[in-house]
Amino acid sequence: MLYQQIAQNKRKTAGVLGVFVLIFALVGAGLGQLMWGKPLPGVLTAGVIALIYSFLVFQDPVNVVMSMNHAQHLNKEDNPQLFHIVEDMALVANIPMPEVYLIPDKSPNAFATGLSPDKSAIAVTQGLLDMMNREELEGVLGHEISHIRNYDIRLSMVALVLVSAISFIADFAQRCVWFGFGLDRDDDDDREGGTIGMIIGVIGVIFVLILGPLAASLAQMALSRNREYLADASSVELTRNPHGLISALTKIENSQPMQAASSASASLYIEDPIRRHSLSHLFDTHPATADRIKRLEKM
Repeated sequence: MLYQQIAQNKRKTAGVLGVFVLIFALVGAGLGQLMWGKPLPGVLTAGVIALIYSFLVFQDPVNVVMSMNHAQHLNKEDNPQLFHIVEDMALVANIPMPEVYLIPDKSPNAFATGLSPDKSAIAVTQGLLDMMNREELEGVLGHEISHIRNYDIRLSMVALVLVSAISFIADFAQRCVWFGFGLDRDDDDDREGGTIGMIIGVIGVIFVLILGPLAASLAQMALSRNREYLADASSVELTRNPHGLISALTKIENSQPMQAASSASASLYIEDPIRRHSLSHLFDTHPATADRIKRLEKM
């Protein structure tokens, strides 16, 4: 059952990521249709924008994310027990020891970030250390180590880059429409496909202005939710004990939201630090805790 869930979640992740890239390509095509009457220049422009965002984000993602969440770097002498558990989980997962950070917040939570197992870090809140016993800490840290081992941390950064690039393109397109560029040109005869090209152009513009950023955000959240299921299953694989993570998730679910968590990095945490839950769950950054526990109980 455990390995079936891991394989199923990996397939779902590949599907969601494929949809994500398709949305990005369509947004670029819409920009090209709006500005030049041809999709290809827009797709290429979108690719260049994504490369620029990638360069900026990937320079030092650990320090950027930790600063956003007011995390402080820890040494082994600061908390030997915490370091011992992280070392154990990293050894079992066969990855290098990540850096460890502490967030001075009374709400129990944790997250992992970075680009690869060689350049990764884990942050825990003071509340997590205060409220969890060793078994529960192992479940939570096994979850975060799994995010590193499964390269979820890199996927999160890629998703962040794509969403940021799509938002920039949408904002640029809105300004073009506002100032009258693109939509009112008289070179319709030069458009590919004549009337069909015009229809595609209109749909593309609508997608760029409205649906693109929304669809990208939904894909990002779907990707985040799916990777949480995978990290839960992988944590059980590392600890051989689903009850520790079940107990930890129950405590986190019944605790207060964090006071100063960054909304931009909310999807990185083991549970939404802001506790936002939509009726449709489409805009949730995490699966419902009850659903996660049900899956864990079956392992």
